[in-house]
Amino acid sequence: MTLGLINANPVVHAKKERVARTEDLHGDDAVDPLEIYDFVRDIRDPEHPYSLEQLSVLSEESITVDDKLGRILITFTPTIQHCSMATVIGLCLRVKLKHYFPPHYKVDIKVSPGSHANEESVNKQLNDKERVAAALENPNLRQLVDECLYSNDL
Repeated sequence: MTLGLINANPVVHAKKERVARTEDLHGDDAVDPLEIYDFVRDIRDPEHPYSLEQLSVLSEESITVDDKLGRILITFTPTIQHCSMATVIGLCLRVKLKHYFPPHYKVDIKVSPGSHANEESVNKQLNDKERVAAALENPNLRQLVDECLYSNDL
């Protein structure tokens, strides 16, 4: 028995090859969902030594962009319904993307509909600026987020 793991045996998928893009198809201010995905797909899961991509927590299809409204929506699917790490995953995404977008874009991060037992609560927490700031002031939580973002073990 593995102590402390919520999902002791996650399904692990192969990493996809990165697609090399040499030209900017949308202009300087437009946001490309595939570029966002490439930027965040290697974030390490807080519980396992695998990336969010390998655990199918994130996919290319889970990122949508509405350039007209200046909105970006990233949905992710925790590996289990009662995942206590869902907010940590969302914080990792938010921290990694903090300076990535032009300032006029609003970024929403949510769990996929029906994928978490506390979906509404998790979504509210991930998109409340004050709650996010307070969470990141916690040194232990900040260390966990940094470990997920800057791990070279993948």
